[in-house]
Amino acid sequence: MQNYVTFDMSKPIDFIPIGRIAIDFNPTDMYRPLSESSNFNKYVGGSPANIAVGLARLGCKVGFCGCVSNDQFGDFVVDYFKNEGIDTSKITRAKNGENIGLTFTEILSKEASSILMYRDNVADFCMEPEDIDEEYIASSKAIIISGTALAKSPSREACLKAMMLAKKNNTRIIFDIDYREYTWKSKDEIAVYYSLVAQNADIIMGSREEFDLTEGIVGVKESDPESAKYWQSFGAAICVIKHGKDGSTAYTNDGKFYNIKPFPAVMLKGFGGGDGYGSSFLYSLLQGKDIIDCLEFGSASASILIASHSCSDAMPSVKQVEEFIKKSKEEYGEMVARA
Repeated sequence: MQNYVTFDMSKPIDFIPIGRIAIDFNPTDMYRPLSESSNFNKYVGGSPANIAVGLARLGCKVGFCGCVSNDQFGDFVVDYFKNEGIDTSKITRAKNGENIGLTFTEILSKEASSILMYRDNVADFCMEPEDIDEEYIASSKAIIISGTALAKSPSREACLKAMMLAKKNNTRIIFDIDYREYTWKSKDEIAVYYSLVAQNADIIMGSREEFDLTEGIVGVKESDPESAKYWQSFGAAICVIKHGKDGSTAYTNDGKFYNIKPFPAVMLKGFGGGDGYGSSFLYSLLQGKDIIDCLEFGSASASILIASHSCSDAMPSVKQVEEFIKKSKEEYGEMVARA
């Protein structure tokens, strides 16, 4: 096996996601419009937070850089992280009454879901460059920068500082594009900040739409191999491009690519799979697994998530993912589409 990404195994923290911690309110009276939903379960949410929980459940040592509200909701997410074994020493509190981001999900059917986000004056954008500590970044094998954190200052500068410190200290940079249309001013602004991080990343993960947004100014034409080749020319080792129900492909910097189809799943909702996928893919990569096995582990985790009511609460353990893969293969045969 070729090591596409080498991690400094002497560093004590495995991953430090950077960006938003929010709260999800998912309706328990499902399959109806949000306007008709009355009852909700409250969960820790936000893609970087979900990935942090996912990695911790898989046994990784996880830190976090972010800012939350200085109130009961801020207490809720920090306490949740502590219970999951995630280091919270670099999670700061908003100083001027900013609120934590709230996400209300609308689960219209098993296939159709939408998200209503409250993102005005939110705490996660208050993460400041001064909050990013060089010693902390240097103590981790990899940081995970979330694209949402680049949408506003001072959060974006904090991410760019973390990126620069990671480069300096042999800490790998993972860019999870994680596009949310809220708060961005223009497509040019998106492309400027996304491409800045993508040019410095060792691993880039996103959907086809997210890669298109990242390439908005440079104009790489909408072909997955061309996208991968372009970002690999800057130094990316792996580009994972996701196509939802059509599966995903990992392009490696030796010109190879690996395809995976989604595992069959009893869908409950149409969101949350990407965070399960991301955490399980990265965990597998750290374990030194072959790329196709990393994709398989990620794909299985995604299927577990879309069959669950929550995102963070439903993140599986290694054993649960392995059992899901075994059971699926017994039932449906070999699911992996190898390059």
